[in-house]
Amino acid sequence: MNLLLVLLVTTVPLDTATFAGGCFWSMERAFDQVTGVVSATVGYTGGRVAHPSYELVSTGQTGHLESVQVVYDPAKITYERLVDAFWHDIDPTQADGQFCDHGPEYHTAIFYRDTTQHRVAAASRRALEVRFGKRIATDVARATAFYPAEDYHQHYYRKNPVRYGMYRVACGRDRRLREVWGAEAPSTEAQSSMHDTKPSDAELRQSLTPLQYQVTQHEATEPPFHNEYWDNHRAGIYVDVVSGEPLFSSLDKFESGTGWPSFTRPLEQANISQKTGVRRIWEGDRSRLDSAASLPANAVSGGIRRPCAARKPTTANTMPYVHNVDSTPCVFRDAAIGNVVTIAPIP
Repeated sequence: MNLLLVLLVTTVPLDTATFAGGCFWSMERAFDQVTGVVSATVGYTGGRVAHPSYELVSTGQTGHLESVQVVYDPAKITYERLVDAFWHDIDPTQADGQFCDHGPEYHTAIFYRDTTQHRVAAASRRALEVRFGKRIATDVARATAFYPAEDYHQHYYRKNPVRYGMYRVACGRDRRLREVWGAEAPSTEAQSSMHDTKPSDAELRQSLTPLQYQVTQHEATEPPFHNEYWDNHRAGIYVDVVSGEPLFSSLDKFESGTGWPSFTRPLEQANISQKTGVRRIWEGDRSRLDSAASLPANAVSGGIRRPCAARKPTTANTMPYVHNVDSTPCVFRDAAIGNVVTIAPIP
């Protein structure tokens, strides 16, 4: 007799969690990086109006909160860990919104779906009150109807890295998270390595100018004294046009005489990759070899060893800059990931 052995594999069904943590662009971005999360959808919940629009919710009159609905695999991540990830990406003590976003639609909340989620959320909230020694502003409430936001809000940080990046840095979200959570705050490296992926070559050709593309992708060098930022004196922050990471402040800019914008130090050391290079520099009909420490792929010191004048991406075509009319430093970002930037160390 032939015996047919059948192995029955029991699969754990997916589960859902809903959180409101201020700007839903940022909360979606946070949960997209969590292992075990299957999908994250931004939307509106907790309000009194069915199928609200973004414009209606933004009035603060509907009772809805900007939220993210997270579908996750309980076999890979527990609800407790999702709640912990949520806490560490907000300021739970801020009652009027989150970071620079103020208003009832930006209040924070954990929306529970059953008694287990309720117990976990309530217990974690009490633990934070003990830790911080003050009232936690985040509500724990029963989940109600969740209405997905408009398509252009879904994965906004991926589709609009320029606008999102400018918003995130100017809003001070990461700075405040470090103040609240210290070493437990989400790392800058983890944030920038979520699902942000470098666009294809075709996408880069479309989003960058021809010179930006050649400088960032093929180590070209734009001419000195004929670029947008070499003599720029406005207050602001310079960022990599490819990765969008903040690199240099106008407060650290100096006149090097090389024809390229020059800085004495980076804003974030983590965004600087150090290497040693030797590059031939052409000055009219004369050439010379000039070596400098810690140069990017096509950056040279221009004869000034410390500090150096980095050409890439701190140039007019590879380093976007935005001037804020009220003189407050602001940031501009663009769409690609993975460009290498470096400056020489200061003795």
